[in-house]
Formats: sequence, structure tokens, C-alpha cells
Amino acid sequence: MKYLKDVATLKLDQAKCTGCTMCTKVCPHDVFVMEEKRARIVDKDRCMECGACQMNCPSGAITVDAGVGCASAIISGFFSGGEACCGPKDDGSEGGCC
Repeated sequence: MKYLKDVATLKLDQAKCTGCTMCTKVCPHDVFVMEEKRARIVDKDRCMECGACQMNCPSGAITVDAGVGCASAIISGFFSGGEACCGPKDDGSEGGCC
């Protein structure tokens, strides 16, 4: 599954990566692979910005603006009982959808 092209805020500093493999274990969309004992982003457009990789990276090699984008909208919609909306409506008011 891919989301919008070239909008994910995901960043990986390979110099900080210790090769712990946590990102490959926790990412629900297989965004990361291990190569030569370091993580590598396979396809940034698969990232739903959930933040699991960043929260589980012990070396701080991964950053992502979790809570933005589709993942946040789906979670908020689920808990509020509403639809999964992540942006303003066409008229600028709240409640537009992805």
C-alpha cells in the first residue's frame, strides 16, 4: 500500500543506525530493510507516519512527524466514531477527508 507520493516526513540517518532491526520489526508497511547491518528505507511512500519506528529506534536514527497524515486520521476517526478525515473541507472548514 502506498500513500501520497513524496509527502511522508520519514527520515533515516544511516550513520546513527546501529543495526538493531527494530524498525523492520515494528513497521506495519515494511518500509525498512536491513542491508550491510544498517537499515535502509525501501519505499518512503509506504510510510503512514504512525511513529512506531521512531519510538522504537534506540539510537535516534529515525525521525517522522507522527500524528499527521492518514494514520492519524484513521485513528482519530475510529476513536471519535466519525470518518477518517485529515484535512479541511474545500471551503476551508474542518472535517475534510484525505
